[in-house]
Amino acid sequence: MRRHHERHRSQHIGWLRAAVLGANDGILSTASLIIGVAAAQADRTAVLTAGVAALVAGAMSMAAGEYVSVSSQSDTERADLERERHELATQHDSEQAELAAIYVHRGLEPALARQVATQLMAHDALGAHARDELGINEITTARPVQAAFASAGTFALGSLLPLAVAALVPLAAATWAVAIASLLFLAVLGALAAYTGGASLWTGAGRITFWGAFAMAATAAVGALFGTVA
Repeated sequence: MRRHHERHRSQHIGWLRAAVLGANDGILSTASLIIGVAAAQADRTAVLTAGVAALVAGAMSMAAGEYVSVSSQSDTERADLERERHELATQHDSEQAELAAIYVHRGLEPALARQVATQLMAHDALGAHARDELGINEITTARPVQAAFASAGTFALGSLLPLAVAALVPLAAATWAVAIASLLFLAVLGALAAYTGGASLWTGAGRITFWGAFAMAATAAVGALFGTVA
């Protein structure tokens, strides 16, 4: 049979989730830290040092966190596949009946479901059970290294944006300049992520901007409080 080429947005979900999380966290955490330090009446050196430290520490943390988290998912998938492989070798008929039951539940007639299960298992028994019983496929397969690099790289890029603003504007205006610029960056990021995922641009931009504003306001309040106390 002739196949036609299709591209689905869900194919991007693995790297998109890690990239959006990294860039969002990079902008938000670095901007919040810069705003908090600036609000405490620190000098420019302290503000920029805090921003650079946030960039480096955050990127490494994101890489390690994503790698460990996605590796755990990958370990679970491998364990499930190994168990399924053992069951196919020792309980083939039961596994075939189980697969047929899945197809009946999805709407096939019992006789047709048994026929489909028999043919699919003759072709690739483990693949059929991985896909239809365990929900493991090429799109959702865990990729720890890809997730780690995507998160670390996008975190660093996101951090550079508020850091560059803090370095270029007068120190007296750093708090408001970083806040406004970062909210714009977050809105654009949210809209791009929504566009890539096929969602509403306004929804994507709005939700990330709202929580970004809340986080920066909170850190600014903390910085101003400690600056006043000092």
